[in-house]
Amino acid sequence: MKYQRVMLTKAGGPQVLQLREDELPEPGPDEVRVKILAAGVAFADVLMRYGKYPGLPRLPFTPGYDLVGMVEKCGAAARTYAVGTMVAALPRFGGYSQYICLSEHELVPVPGEIDPAEGVCLVLNYLTAYQMLHRVAHVKVGQRVLVYGAAGGVGTALLQLGKLFGLEMYGTASPTKHETVAALGAIPIDYTREDVVARVRALTGDGVDAVFDPIGGNHLQQSFRTLRPGGTLVAYGFSSSMGGLPIALTLLIMVLQLAFWSIFPNGKRATFYSVVGFQGFKNNHPDWFREDLLTLFDLLAARQIKPLIAARLPLSQIAQAHERMEGGHVQGKLVLIPNEEKASTTH
Repeated sequence: MKYQRVMLTKAGGPQVLQLREDELPEPGPDEVRVKILAAGVAFADVLMRYGKYPGLPRLPFTPGYDLVGMVEKCGAAARTYAVGTMVAALPRFGGYSQYICLSEHELVPVPGEIDPAEGVCLVLNYLTAYQMLHRVAHVKVGQRVLVYGAAGGVGTALLQLGKLFGLEMYGTASPTKHETVAALGAIPIDYTREDVVARVRALTGDGVDAVFDPIGGNHLQQSFRTLRPGGTLVAYGFSSSMGGLPIALTLLIMVLQLAFWSIFPNGKRATFYSVVGFQGFKNNHPDWFREDLLTLFDLLAARQIKPLIAARLPLSQIAQAHERMEGGHVQGKLVLIPNEEKASTTH
């Protein structure tokens, strides 16, 4: 039996992502074969495409950070999940595919009533937001937070979870996205025309308790200045590095810079968050990964959160998905529907 997957054959623009047909893989003894129902498109995938992401496998390989699917076949020693069970995984690579074989310990069960496209939004974006809020910044009810990129996948997740927790929220976005930011409970700030630090000070008096920065690089200095005494800067990305230094070196400089800032006796703290890879929470705290993701699935099942899906697209439109992601034209999460060619655009 044949199946389709997207292959990254060389570094370059969206056109280097090629849809290929291969023989269906067989699961190993402790693996299951998962029929992928929904896969996320992340900015990290764009960095992979340019060869700028640390820890890449050898070319060619299939990108795709996060997925939700159905257990379709079990290996000889696999006993945890029965055929037909819906599961989620964060393999980092391999999600842009109709099928994938994964070890059972990589999987987390998904409540059967959940829409797979909404469910996959939780695996990377909402998990990142939840852990930064509660495992890193340790926010308290009523505190003030600033979210950069507030209309993006992680940004919208931060706003929804922050509103649920009773936070006072501010979010940077271009003017066309302000309606989305406001609808999610935050005061929008136009980073294209306003001095963000001055605007935050005018709105809050002495700054915010936590700021979440996916941009990295020199932008971290601006983020640090928005904090009040006792506040925490959480850096979790490096989109500013698209045309600059190698990502591994950028990460090292960022971590050293954040650690240096935390030394000063001003009561402020700065740290870097990564769900996988360098300093990754998933590897260092696998119990948190499972516990937090199950908590998020419970919130989704209870309709206490509602992921914002920018579009549901077939694998054949992966180049267009990357063009939208790279161009900053996405509000919420882009989701691939690998086994349903009649995917439909939403939002």
